[in-house]
This record gives sequence, C-alpha cells and structure tokens, in this order.
Amino acid sequence: MAIDKSVVGKTGKPFTMPIEWSKVREFARAIRDPNPIWFEPELAKKECGGIPVPPTFLQVAAFWQDGGAIPMAGGFDMRRILHGEQEFELYRPILVGDVLTGVARIADVYEREGGRGGKMTFMVTEIEYTNQKGEKVAVARSTLIETGQAVSG
Repeated sequence: MAIDKSVVGKTGKPFTMPIEWSKVREFARAIRDPNPIWFEPELAKKECGGIPVPPTFLQVAAFWQDGGAIPMAGGFDMRRILHGEQEFELYRPILVGDVLTGVARIADVYEREGGRGGKMTFMVTEIEYTNQKGEKVAVARSTLIETGQAVSG
C-alpha cells in the first residue's frame, strides 16, 4: 500500500463509556489482579476516594465504539494486520461512576522495510479521553501494522 499522509489528523466520531464497578471487577478478575482495591468498595473509597480502574482498563473501550469511532487509513488489507503496540498515558484518576468520552485520531502513518516480507505500513491511533467534567484523563495509543506481501520461494 502506498502511504497516504493526508489521513494523519483524521478523527472518528466521539463515543461514551460509562465506568461501572461490575466491569472493573470483571476486568480485574480476567487479568488475575488480586488487589483488593478493585473488589472492596469501602477500602477503595477510603484509600482512593472511589473505585479506580486498573491501568489497562481502557482497552475495553472497544466494546463501546461503533463503526465510525476509529478512523482508518484507506487501503489497509485487514488480512495482513497485526497489533503492534498499546500504550496508556493516565493524567487523572478514572473512577467508577465516571462517564468518559473518547475521540480517536490517526496520529501517524509510516513505512519500514520488513525483514522477510517487504515493506510494513504502520498506523498509530490515539484516543483522548475526557471525563464528565471535561477533564482530560487519559490518552491510549495503538499501533497497527500491515505486513508486506509474503516472500515467495
């Protein structure tokens, strides 16, 4: 695929994500995090002012997004896509009861030469999250990689 740098800065439709204790608890169990802060509301309120989310909890935002929430660079062959990297920057505590709004944008598109299959195309997407008070609480960065054609012979 030829790189189209004009997609950098393209944004998706905003989406909302309510932070619910049952989902925080399920996530903590799924990642096998035994910290009582996720399971004991009174302890969490005493120590944190509320029940916080685990650091990687924003990964579940995919369940709250519809088709237009994540902008895509045209031309990516979804059969050759790999998830390259995930990163979270947390600015403020995210607590049960918060309602987050996420807005995704394409932050970068670039190519690199691959070792076995030609050029690889990378797309970096950032989702900025604000809470119900309009405060920026987090940025989630994800890198998708489109692998080059498989080497023949």
